[in-house]
Amino acid sequence: MADIVPTRSALIDTKRKIKLSQTGHKLLKMKRDGLMYELFELLPKVKDIRKNLVTHYNSAQGKMAVAQAIEGRINIKSIAHTQQLVPTVKVGEKNIMGVVVPSVTGEAVRKTLTERGYGIIGTSPQIDDVVDSFEMLVEEIIKAAELETTLKRLLEEIDKTKRRVNALEFKVIPDLEAARDYILLRLEEMERESIFGLKKIKEKARRRAKEEAAARAAALPEAEAAVPAR
Repeated sequence: MADIVPTRSALIDTKRKIKLSQTGHKLLKMKRDGLMYELFELLPKVKDIRKNLVTHYNSAQGKMAVAQAIEGRINIKSIAHTQQLVPTVKVGEKNIMGVVVPSVTGEAVRKTLTERGYGIIGTSPQIDDVVDSFEMLVEEIIKAAELETTLKRLLEEIDKTKRRVNALEFKVIPDLEAARDYILLRLEEMERESIFGLKKIKEKARRRAKEEAAARAAALPEAEAAVPAR
């Protein structure tokens, strides 16, 4: 507290800072609670997408094994090279409680039979099953990329907001309140000292006035005696 100057202006400024800090603390708590709500809404979706990824991956691998047994590995590779419409991924942005998270969308992921590039005649149904399975897997990967990144961003922002809330609640606001109380105490002490000083001055002035009055009263008979009688 040694660096705090106990003045009225310092008291006003400290009270203003306390009010601003309390308002900021309230807003940050609301943001933290909102982010927590969004997080709990997102967690089941992330859990489901992770489960779906494992399911689709295992299904695609199983169908690939069947197709390789029927068509042969070389034939499947040659069919894969006939792909002309390559899937693309677009990454945008969206806002959740002030947190910028990615918006991931895929284009040309699911294709019709004519868009796949290989001939329908001359290939077995197992090829179509494999392509279907991997297209669904890619779709799930794109969804997972968006959800997982959003989850990570929300967790980071929640942690950051929690630290700010705790700093305001347990450090900034208590320190400002302690400074306010110190300034109030010192101002009260200074006011008492000032009143006590004024009382001493008044008492001293009163005593001096009394002494001067007594001196004048004592000097009056002597002055009267010194005046010659007529």
